Amino acid sequence: MKHLLFTAALSLTTPLHAAEIWVTNEKDDTISVIDVDTLEVTRTIPTGERPRGITFSKDYSRVYICASDSDTVQVMDPNTGQILHDLPSGEDPEQFVLHPNDRHLYIANEDDAVTTVVDTESRKVIAQINVGIEPEGMAVSPDGKIAITTSETTNMAHWIDTETRELFANTLVDSRPRHAEFTAGGSELWVSSEIGGTITVFDTANQSEKAKIEFAVKGVHPDRVQPVGFEFTEDEKTAFVALGPSNHVAVVNAETFEVEDYILVGRRVWHMDFSPDKSLLFTTNGVSGDVTVIDVASREALKSVKVGRFPWGAAMRP
Repeated sequence: MKHLLFTAALSLTTPLHAAEIWVTNEKDDTISVIDVDTLEVTRTIPTGERPRGITFSKDYSRVYICASDSDTVQVMDPNTGQILHDLPSGEDPEQFVLHPNDRHLYIANEDDAVTTVVDTESRKVIAQINVGIEPEGMAVSPDGKIAITTSETTNMAHWIDTETRELFANTLVDSRPRHAEFTAGGSELWVSSEIGGTITVFDTANQSEKAKIEFAVKGVHPDRVQPVGFEFTEDEKTAFVALGPSNHVAVVNAETFEVEDYILVGRRVWHMDFSPDKSLLFTTNGVSGDVTVIDVASREALKSVKVGRFPWGAAMRP
């Protein structure tokens, strides 16, 4: 009897699927699901038009997808691949971030110059905040008190108080900011500037510039070195930075802000995410239509996995 009870309890806590990386394909209106163990695509799931940003709820029971050309955020059951419902998002949602409360989505609306806040439970817009022209990047601090929107044309990071839902600071960055991330402790904000070719690091406490990271890939013209998405290792000692049409990922010492290495990947690398144990990094390569798998410890590309046309976003499901 004890054995049966243990088996039943184990079945409730053991995932019914292998760890996965979910990749949005802009041109195919699909998601490619990669098995982390086999490094093969196991499912291709249809979505709305031009899927870009993608993120999971805290318990991984729902996946949120920015269907940019459908002007909506879709909510999907990741087990069945069925769209459960759509959320209002404002026009042309590109990137978003889920608040630590697991309820509020902060969405960058590129065409409207606003950040839309959506309550995922009531399925209603609870705020629209005016920001700069062509907002794209979104981040929320670990304590949930600050949201960040980056605006590509205004070249700013906009600091939003999540309680009042008002701007309390605007900080300049280099040309065409694309992505923003807080460090896990929340003391720093990193913002990538695609055309400027830099990452600006801010002190969260006073919004002052702390450092600026520049990149130079041997044999690649500086105009093609365009930082976009990036991710920190679990110990936050290292950041991996996608450098767009340079077809490389930079390895940055997150303590000294120095570039330590460059890794050749597929063409037009956009975004990335880690496997659950952080041993592998998966990069989306838009032009080559594939995902490069990087061994984090050795900093070497292991394999390319063919996905759909113009892969853009990536999200891990354990």
